[in-house]
Amino acid sequence: MAIPRTRPGNYPAILSYGFRPFFLLGALYAGGAILLWLPLFYGQLATLSAFAPVDWHVHEMLFGYVAALVTGFLLTAIPNWTGRLPLQGAPLLILVLLWCAGRVVVFLSELMDWWTAAAIDSAFLLAVTFAAGREIVAGRNWRNLKVLLPLTALLAANVAFHAEAHFAGLSDVSRRLAIGAIVVLIMIIGGRIIPSFTRNWLVRENPGRLPTPFGRFDTLAIAVSTAALAAWIFFPAHFASGALMIAAAALNAARLLRWAGERAARDPLVLILHIAFCFVPVGFFLAGLAVILPDNVPSAAGLHAFGVGAMGSMTLAVMTRATLGHTGRALAASPGTCMIYAAILAAAVFRIAAAFLPGNDLLLHLSVAAWAAAFLGYVGLFGGMLSRPRLGGRPS
Repeated sequence: MAIPRTRPGNYPAILSYGFRPFFLLGALYAGGAILLWLPLFYGQLATLSAFAPVDWHVHEMLFGYVAALVTGFLLTAIPNWTGRLPLQGAPLLILVLLWCAGRVVVFLSELMDWWTAAAIDSAFLLAVTFAAGREIVAGRNWRNLKVLLPLTALLAANVAFHAEAHFAGLSDVSRRLAIGAIVVLIMIIGGRIIPSFTRNWLVRENPGRLPTPFGRFDTLAIAVSTAALAAWIFFPAHFASGALMIAAAALNAARLLRWAGERAARDPLVLILHIAFCFVPVGFFLAGLAVILPDNVPSAAGLHAFGVGAMGSMTLAVMTRATLGHTGRALAASPGTCMIYAAILAAAVFRIAAAFLPGNDLLLHLSVAAWAAAFLGYVGLFGGMLSRPRLGGRPS
């Protein structure tokens, strides 16, 4: 039987599905917060945050923007996994308000005890983890319980971030833990959706070699990569950590090659997923080299390959595709969509290059401008779709 995807209710369209408010708010925040970052970086602007400016930037990118978009994705994917109705209406609004409260208290955390700010800010990810776990268990979708592990690690990293910033003055282990948790999510979810979407397009448009489906090799690659990330998080200067990171780079590059992305290059919606995942092995490789050759490769190169490259481009790729599909539109990239893809890839290249040339402010400015253009461009192109009912009035 067809399962109804929404429940009729007296609430606006934007609260009918998790992707709607969180994609919109996450993209707005990604574009707006990065424009605040440069004045903060140069000391031209101050916050009332207890965090140092660099920690405010790192925290809000990881636990503000990325957490919102991960939530939007999970709240949309889980009903498809379980066959249950999505979170919508008042419960969804509560999650949105918790996310907003976190952004406010982090910006004003100097005015309160650090543990109060930590509790309010962490309430969002705690609620998301509980909601996701409840739906997966209620739907007896046991194989997808594994997504709760990196989600729980992200929650723990947020709590640790507040504590570390308070007691040590600057975050260190907690920021790597958050990055590692998000990279594991990308490896798990990307390993499912990229071959699947590529296969669907190839069967229809370009018959021939198809992507290798998720299998034992992928499980091995994710296991080794998770071990490498754990070593990098807790022993970032140890040679073995660097060697493991480089091994993880090779394994994830091999995964990507097995997905036949070059055969789907004519579809930007598919191609961007492959390019986005490419930053995962690049991030592993640069982070590993930074451990082994610290005098030649800056640690910021790997961090931003993961952050701006993998996280930025993958979230934008998923947001655009999901917005089109779940609002009843054709899965086709418009010229504007291709432009925001180009912008996010340019932001990643400029930021990685800036890590190797730390005195070159132009590269940093270009990266910030391209990042803002990508996410604010998404809001301009897709914001109306997110805030209006699905085309034809059909449920998502």
